[in-house]
Amino acid sequence: MSQPFGRREFLQATITGSALCMAGGCIRPKGPGSRMKPLVSTGCRRSKVRVGKLYLGQQGGHWPTPKLDLKAEIQRYEAQFARMKPQLTDVDFVGNQLVSSPEQVRALSDTLQGVDGILAIHLSMRAGETLNEILSLGRPTMFFAAPYSGHEWSRLGTRLQEESGTRLDCVLTSDYDELAVAVRPFRAIHHLREAKIIDVTMRQPSEEFVKSVREKFGTEIKVIGREPVLDAYNAISMDDARAEADRWIRQAERVMEPSKDEILRSCRLALAFERILDAGDATVITVDCYGSMYHQLPAFPCIGFTRLNNMGLGGICESDLQSALTHILFQGLAGKPGFISDPTVDESNNSIILAHCLGTTKMDGPAGKAAPYRLRSIMERQEGAVPQVRMRIGQKVTQARFVGTDLVVCFTGEIIGIPDTDRGCRTKIAVKVDGEVGQLWRNWAHGLHRVTCYGDLTKDLRRFCRFKGVRMVNEALESSSA
Repeated sequence: MSQPFGRREFLQATITGSALCMAGGCIRPKGPGSRMKPLVSTGCRRSKVRVGKLYLGQQGGHWPTPKLDLKAEIQRYEAQFARMKPQLTDVDFVGNQLVSSPEQVRALSDTLQGVDGILAIHLSMRAGETLNEILSLGRPTMFFAAPYSGHEWSRLGTRLQEESGTRLDCVLTSDYDELAVAVRPFRAIHHLREAKIIDVTMRQPSEEFVKSVREKFGTEIKVIGREPVLDAYNAISMDDARAEADRWIRQAERVMEPSKDEILRSCRLALAFERILDAGDATVITVDCYGSMYHQLPAFPCIGFTRLNNMGLGGICESDLQSALTHILFQGLAGKPGFISDPTVDESNNSIILAHCLGTTKMDGPAGKAAPYRLRSIMERQEGAVPQVRMRIGQKVTQARFVGTDLVVCFTGEIIGIPDTDRGCRTKIAVKVDGEVGQLWRNWAHGLHRVTCYGDLTKDLRRFCRFKGVRMVNEALESSSA
């Protein structure tokens, strides 16, 4: 089980982090009082994704033509990678060479053993034995084949269906932008392995669960109590807290129930959360806000969670570690945060309403345009301060949740409404379900929460699940108990 993160450990880490900042090792993101070290990419602060990039081809292969210039073909692909560099700044490609035989792959085995995944780009026929040697390394592998590159794909479809635990998936397309898409599951694998979740609670999570998460994905879960949070809160200057509060008030459409003092304390706690993550070299924090931490902190954590999600980190309600893992997964696949929610169903228009008082304004990611919001109280408690966010109607969304470490449940749909009623939690989206909402609610299990991310991520999710040996179930189409 994770050991508690004590006051002495926290204070020492804070001192060390401050020294690094003074030495120029940090950047200061938008928002007063921020001391955050730079992120390598959204949701990841420690290292870049390592991807083996190999070109598979034989000189004189019959397809696509015996006259194919392999060197020129590789240069054509490299030009595409150069064009997509802004999407791949967090990726280190290794290998970067033509392999025409199993022997050439074996010569690279030491280099490729440490990668998050291998991108195998098909250039010509007679690449089957070379691909088999790549797969023998046991690394997740994406096989990219443009039209006319060869026929190897025709033997892979059956293999993918028959071998349930295979670490291979294919991208068969003329769209070279899919080269960057092919890297997404590797990024998610890397993010989970590098991630550290800080759980603020007096209730220890299941030792078996913490161990299984660490062994399956590499994710560390660290428990801290109330005192380190209070230390961080008291270390935030009132000037910084007021500046942060003024920013939230100024940018809101309206401030309704919360008092200025409530918002001020919430913003001071928000800055403290960032300091805790920075000191603990973590990317996600969750608080047992309706349990052992209820009224134990100077304010409710909702604004702090929203702020972290907007910055590319993670703030998760109710010590929900399953949702925290899902949030990290979405950040790796899409670079976007998740919206945790409770459901209520409306079969009259085949929709499910997903609601929570915490809303995230940067659902398109940290660089995206912020959605409008009001500052409200927590509906269920009639206290605290939360952003009530107006998300985008017409947006395709994916809902998912880890169940343990061996199952992901999910469904997709489109936002058709943003109900504005004082029933239910403050931030709400009505999602028209792809499939039957009746089937969805009959299949609903594994707790109320689901995590919503902008976009249809089912292909990316399926690839990740294939590579990590996780079963994926669409709740609107099939039962997770099957």
